[in-house]
Amino acid sequence: QRVSGFNSIFAVSSVDAAKLYYAEFQRQMTENPQKRLKVAVIYSYGANEEETDGILDEENPEDTSALDQSSRDFLDAAIRDYNGIFHTNYSTDGDKFQNYYKDVSLRMKNKELDLLIVVNMFLTGFDATTLNTLWVDKNLKMHGLIQAYSRTNRILNSIKVFGNIVCFRNLQKRTDDAISLFGDKEAGGIVLMRGYKDYYFGYEDADGKYHPGYQDMIEELTTKFPLEEERITGEQRQKEFIVLFGAILRMRNLLTSFDEFAGSEILSERDFQDYLGRYQDLRDEWKNRKPGGEKEDITDDIVFEIELIKQVEINIDYILLLVQKYHDSHCDDKEVLITIRKAVDASPELRSKKALIETFIAGINDVSDVMLEWRTFVAEEKERQLVAIIQEENLKDDETRRFMESAFRDGSVKTTGTDIDRLMPPISRFGGGNRAAKKQTIIDKLKGFFDRFFGIG
Repeated sequence: QRVSGFNSIFAVSSVDAAKLYYAEFQRQMTENPQKRLKVAVIYSYGANEEETDGILDEENPEDTSALDQSSRDFLDAAIRDYNGIFHTNYSTDGDKFQNYYKDVSLRMKNKELDLLIVVNMFLTGFDATTLNTLWVDKNLKMHGLIQAYSRTNRILNSIKVFGNIVCFRNLQKRTDDAISLFGDKEAGGIVLMRGYKDYYFGYEDADGKYHPGYQDMIEELTTKFPLEEERITGEQRQKEFIVLFGAILRMRNLLTSFDEFAGSEILSERDFQDYLGRYQDLRDEWKNRKPGGEKEDITDDIVFEIELIKQVEINIDYILLLVQKYHDSHCDDKEVLITIRKAVDASPELRSKKALIETFIAGINDVSDVMLEWRTFVAEEKERQLVAIIQEENLKDDETRRFMESAFRDGSVKTTGTDIDRLMPPISRFGGGNRAAKKQTIIDKLKGFFDRFFGIG
């Protein structure tokens, strides 16, 4: 499984500290090459050694002339590391350093860098929605503290609903003072998250209103919607399940920021996948519902937390490892088949590939290398299905193949513009041909083909 992540900034007290931390990261990654991160460092002058007042000075991204030779040499070496990763050509010289600064900024925003070590740079004015953690080993206070903390508070989606501040110094008093000065003195609960126990066990706010915790939610889920019940029937019960399970997904997302949550999920991984599968079954069912029928159209006031489901992605490599395990049991271990089915049903990315995976599993009795056989199977099936679409819709062969090659390269099927029209057979634009309906059928088939084969093989 792969957990979707974000990136972070490490704010340190001085240039010497930045050099020490960067060197330590490089040392540890050399010793543990399987745990490599893309780490960069940037600073522009050495005048602000260990700051005592916690007020942020502005660093000039255009000037490294005030750096002592040792600090400049170190930064040049670190930039050479960066050049090696991204195939660039920057240094501490004039325009090249300005361009390094701009490139680092862009790669932070695009989540191409995992960690950026800074002294003062990027702590004021830099906004990136992918940045979710600020590590702090420096004194901060007042507006400097608020500005630095605010680097992490740009909401991105339902996964990133808050930022993380990890302090290696005791800044609690300074944090409280800054919040009191620059906001409502009672705003601490709005600015800062509550403690782990409040979210896990529930809490009562200042107005006496009780907010259920994760434990309460799971108890309600397993009581009202037990897994022994094969299907959730009735529109109202379905709606209640979707609302409750969406709240659980949001709460789990919040609780994962606390170390204490590991091992306290209550639901086993298999049971959680079962509930995920039911949640997505209902989403698929409701997506196909048409408004205005006898049933109340309730999709507008229901939010399916698909981004939160995608946060932990069950990829095809994980499924193939399970298939290998099933094959090694001489295809007798039916529990592995159940695990595969539940994992596929729980994954938004793999549900569209379910038929493909099941067809492959049904034919693996006599294979010697599951991974090699999978690649061969996918290539043959991909060709067979594309030929079928071309023939069924009388599409132009070369143009269709080029179109799909571009889609797999770009990561999506382009449905705007005239690209689809170039694939289509001649149809009268003036009545009788129903060109629009024909085009939509082709788009639907090509998108279905893309969803089945993208990201596998």
